[in-house]
Amino acid sequence: MDLDAVTKHSASHAKPDGLILQYGTAGFRTKADRLDHVMFRMGLLAVLRSKQTKSTIGVMVTASHNPEDDNGVKLVDPLGEMLAPSWEEHATRLANAEEQDLARALVAISEEAAVNLHQDAFVVIARDTRPSSEKLSESVIDGVTVLGGQFHDYGLLTTPQLHYMVCCRNTGGRYGEATIDGYFHKLSTAFAELSKQAFCSGGDQRTLKVDCANGIGALKLREMKQYLPQGLSVQLFNDGTSGKLNHFCGADFVKSHQKPPEGLEMKANERCCSFDGDADRIIYYYCDADGHFHLIDGDKIAMLISSFLKELLLEIGESLTVGVVQTAYANGSSTRYLEEVMKVPVYCTKTGVKHLHHKAQEFDLGVYFEANGHGTVLFSKAAETKIRQLAKELEDKKGKAAKMLENVIDLFNQVADREVISTTDAERQVVKPPGLQEAINDLVRKYKLSRAFVRPSGTEDVVRVYAEADSQENADSLAYEVSLAVFQQAGGVGERPQPGF
Repeated sequence: MDLDAVTKHSASHAKPDGLILQYGTAGFRTKADRLDHVMFRMGLLAVLRSKQTKSTIGVMVTASHNPEDDNGVKLVDPLGEMLAPSWEEHATRLANAEEQDLARALVAISEEAAVNLHQDAFVVIARDTRPSSEKLSESVIDGVTVLGGQFHDYGLLTTPQLHYMVCCRNTGGRYGEATIDGYFHKLSTAFAELSKQAFCSGGDQRTLKVDCANGIGALKLREMKQYLPQGLSVQLFNDGTSGKLNHFCGADFVKSHQKPPEGLEMKANERCCSFDGDADRIIYYYCDADGHFHLIDGDKIAMLISSFLKELLLEIGESLTVGVVQTAYANGSSTRYLEEVMKVPVYCTKTGVKHLHHKAQEFDLGVYFEANGHGTVLFSKAAETKIRQLAKELEDKKGKAAKMLENVIDLFNQVADREVISTTDAERQVVKPPGLQEAINDLVRKYKLSRAFVRPSGTEDVVRVYAEADSQENADSLAYEVSLAVFQQAGGVGERPQPGF
């Protein structure tokens, strides 16, 4: 490890004095103009992680649902997973080391993680469509090359596509071909097989309107359209030709505001969905004949998928284990339906895909979705084999949808420092500041069938507030009162919360 070369190159990516960042659930995120040194150092760290695991490591430059002026970076572990928690600590230490301490930090991480510095390293890199992403990717590459690592720059990809590429490269092609064509072919083939009974014969065609959040999802979905079944017409909106990334559009906007994005006109019973900025979230929605907006968020997606799987297994007499993993902020009605009606076990973890993913791996069929649209289904080897054997038996199987309570509100408060709030019990109880949890408990007691939680965002100085109750009016009222308590006791900044939001 040529520490002199590292020090020399680092001078071109100097860390701003006093800047402290934390590698959180979604990696590092902040204003793009504060990230050059972080990108260079994550290139260094990716090389060390690659050497330690003897595997390809991914680096994704994106800030997902954050505003266009922000950016971020996250590392992808060998099987397409989130970075291991112990290496999150290494990432934070390396990013925050002052210039004169950078070489010592690299040596310390190498020794603590037992990195064989003579091992070859390979890193794959991708980015979203933000104006800052290309230059920041170049800083990652500078970090990779100065430590002697080899790399492949995929350029513009969605976050799920980079995770796929990493997994393919580390499984010898058994998972799929590590190319864009390989990705499109794998997903479209599976989708066509799963949905072939949903498309009627003849000229009948299904239409799906997709809000692409003015991000990378538009570019890649447009490329993928040629692979999709002829019975499906995909129409792209907020495709980046005009409008800013995630501005009044995208999955986070639709989920938070409970209404369609700007730039997408909905007619009664039209199928619509939204990505976020890096296309690793998806939520569905529609308007009924009376003009009422209906959101099918991650909670409901998880409920529909797991209910389908459980009914299928019961029908064919298979005993594979099915488990659903949620966070404290899941819709309580979905939890009750799964546990009480479908008899599917539900488990609660801390917020963040890495926590849900880890728990879901314990089941033959593990289903996890955060309400915001992050999620997937995990199949064990045994489950995958049996599902393939039973594919032909699915042709006459029709899905069922349970009527869900929709009296939920999810919003956020701006605070001066999100770290003023800390939580426990899978983020369902506030530990500090003192008195806030007691205030929330008092407010919850005022409403029937109610719950409320608050937690600091992992990516920005806001505190997220979740509330549900027996009616939309009561859910709105509870959310307002909890938001006001947070504002008053946790250092709220800007405009005070107002009734009706």
